[in-house]
Amino acid sequence: MADNTARSSGHDWRDRVLTDPDMILEDRDLMRALISANESQMGQNIVDLRGIAMDRLETRLDRLEDTHRSVIAAAYENLAGTNQIHRCVLRLLDCDDLSAMLDLLTADLADILRVDRVSLVLESAEPQAAPHPAIAPVKDGFVTTYVTQGREVPVRQITLRQCDTASDRVFGDAAEWIRSEALMQLDLGEGRLPGMLAMGAEDPHQFRANQGTELLAFFTGAFERVLRRHLG
Repeated sequence: MADNTARSSGHDWRDRVLTDPDMILEDRDLMRALISANESQMGQNIVDLRGIAMDRLETRLDRLEDTHRSVIAAAYENLAGTNQIHRCVLRLLDCDDLSAMLDLLTADLADILRVDRVSLVLESAEPQAAPHPAIAPVKDGFVTTYVTQGREVPVRQITLRQCDTASDRVFGDAAEWIRSEALMQLDLGEGRLPGMLAMGAEDPHQFRANQGTELLAFFTGAFERVLRRHLG
């Protein structure tokens, strides 16, 4: 009785395979077991080129799957970044005056962008005490020198970098633990000295030189337009 049952199961399995061979071809573990069994029957003096080709194809498939996952992860990350910037721009547009805009920098804006510190660096011929915690007053020429680190290099609108120690003139007491920064140069209009919006993070990998800057460039353009409007 048991033999009849086994033979019946074998026939059922054979019929299923003949009807739908893809059920084996798509099962990687099953295919590997069949190839191993085939190799063991051929002996040690025979090289199965099909098996080698299968191994290589399998390796290539694994690499493609890893690339596919990386692309999807990057797409989701980019989408999340776009949503963050859009939220920030909408909050900026809601600010009725300069005071509300500065309050936004030290509160909601930092939370939305997931940074630890945001500072608005403003140049002046004679810097005075900061009227708001978000403002960092500096001397004329400070922004360019800080962004380029005193080197003769082209000045970019957006600079992302890691730092051992950030400037306390930009981040105040937080400079001790800031390990990466995003520096966005601001054009405040004719007759005004330039400014800079600086974001600092304790995570040394949050801002890196090899990251894209398109979203931050868009945000910078929106920010400086709103700031010009409030400066009058």
